[in-house]
Formats: sequence, structure tokens, C-alpha cells
Amino acid sequence: MSLYPPATTPDALRLRPATFEDADLLASWDREPHVIACSTDDPEAEVAFGGIDWREELAEQSGISFYRIAEIDGRAIGVMQIIDPHLEPTHYWGDIEPGLRAIDIWIGPKDALGRGHGTEMMRQALDACFADPQVHGVVIDPLASNADAHRFYQRLGFRPEGRRMFGDDDCLVHRLTRADWEARAR
Repeated sequence: MSLYPPATTPDALRLRPATFEDADLLASWDREPHVIACSTDDPEAEVAFGGIDWREELAEQSGISFYRIAEIDGRAIGVMQIIDPHLEPTHYWGDIEPGLRAIDIWIGPKDALGRGHGTEMMRQALDACFADPQVHGVVIDPLASNADAHRFYQRLGFRPEGRRMFGDDDCLVHRLTRADWEARAR
């Protein structure tokens, strides 16, 4: 069972499941300077996310960890990873309570930045995550140095919990509770 169904809305932006055919596109986005900057503080990095093998990553999707591609009028403009951080096999989040989802989001093409697409992607993903009555919160881990990301997530209702190292990455973990999300929807 998937953590959430494919999302569609009457809006122009829709989220669809990422497929093996998206691997080359994702690899090309990983070479965009703005994507690299959101994934590492290493000024020498030439590729985001440590040069992830997208074919392998997409082949390993499951109901515990999966990707969604954001499209506008059939054009892919962004990607999201949604995981159950308590159950995912790499234990990236360490010992974390059940009932959470973790989201990573990024916009691929530079011309799609600053147009509200990330906000709509998050709105759709958060609605879907909280549609599961067992989900009580969503966590994210932007780099501590990424003040723009902090403002973005805080506008959505996320609250900073504190800094944490994930490997070599110094991150500022944020959390959005179900109660805070539902209060914003009123």
C-alpha cells in the first residue's frame, strides 16, 4: 500500500508517480547549481545528492519511500521524495517515532523557481500525508545554511526543532504537526 495515492487537482500542477523513464531528467536536474546548493554546503560539488544513481533509486521505490514528479501542462518541473522515516531501510532519520512522514522537494529547471510551484507541491503532498489518520507529523531537513528553505517551510507552518548532522550535512530539522496543518486549513 502506498503512503498516498497519486494526486491530481483542477490546478495546473499535478503530482504523478516517478518512473524509471524519469531517471535521465532527474540526473540532469542534479547538475543545476540551485539544486546542488540545496543538497550540500560543499562549494566544490558538481552534482547534487552525492551523484545518486536515479535508475537504481527509482527501481527501489516502495510504499515506504517513493518519488513524485510535479508537472505543469505535461512539463516536469519538480520532484518530491516522501518516506516513512520510521520504517525506511537506510534509517537515515535514526531512531524516530512512528506516525511521521519525511519530505524532500526540489524544483529542477531554473525558470520554474519563484513561481509558487513548490508551495503547491507541498500543499498537495501534505494534504495526502495527513489524509492517513495515523500520520501525526511531517519532518524535513533543509541545510542549516539554507535560510530561503527555512522561510519557505515556516510559511507552510513547519517549526524548527533544532540542528542535526545527517552524515556531513548540517541541517535544521523542522516539523509540521497535524494540528498545525489542520489549523491552517480553517
